[in-house]
Amino acid sequence: MAKLYFYYASMNAGKSTNLLQADFNYRERGMTTMLWTAAIDSRGARYPIESRIGLGAEAHRFDAETDLWDAVTAVHGIDPLSCVLIDEAQFLSPEQVWQCARLADFAGVPVICFGLRTDFRGELFPGSAALLGIADKLVELKAVCHCGSKATMNLRVGADGSATQEGSQTLIGGNERYVALCRAHFAMAVKGWTKFSPEPGPAETPARGGVQAPV
Repeated sequence: MAKLYFYYASMNAGKSTNLLQADFNYRERGMTTMLWTAAIDSRGARYPIESRIGLGAEAHRFDAETDLWDAVTAVHGIDPLSCVLIDEAQFLSPEQVWQCARLADFAGVPVICFGLRTDFRGELFPGSAALLGIADKLVELKAVCHCGSKATMNLRVGADGSATQEGSQTLIGGNERYVALCRAHFAMAVKGWTKFSPEPGPAETPARGGVQAPV
């Protein structure tokens, strides 16, 4: 029986890389896949899905109006799909998550979702909450805080490196705007006890959380 999977993590954990590797594994064996990513995220320079290590692939884009059941089954009826892979799955609506479950349960197509678990306040995205609730298999991908602990939080930072807790839940950005941290250092940053450089250094360490003295 096909299943619905949710691979979740903080930023910089290699979610897109894992998706592209899974897609390659299917295609290498002559299997057909269908890739999706969020229309709201247009950061890719060449491809809709791009990883930080330089891999990329074409993909369909979903927005709030996309019916994934209709879109996928239309293709599946012509060219049977072995798997559907969805990047930036935190931006799915709860209804779209249920559409993914229907694809697994009634169309027999495995659906593998990759996305963030929580936003910059530590609150669940609606899509992630739905996936955590109904996915058949949950897999946490590991990112690393600057201290060496597992990074589970996504800190939003301003131009001066200080944490911000204001603004909309969705604000697209990369290392210049977000830092992946462990829960302890996330709490310290929110309290204003530490700052983080928004610009990467020679080994990108500052962008992942180089601690500086408060000013």
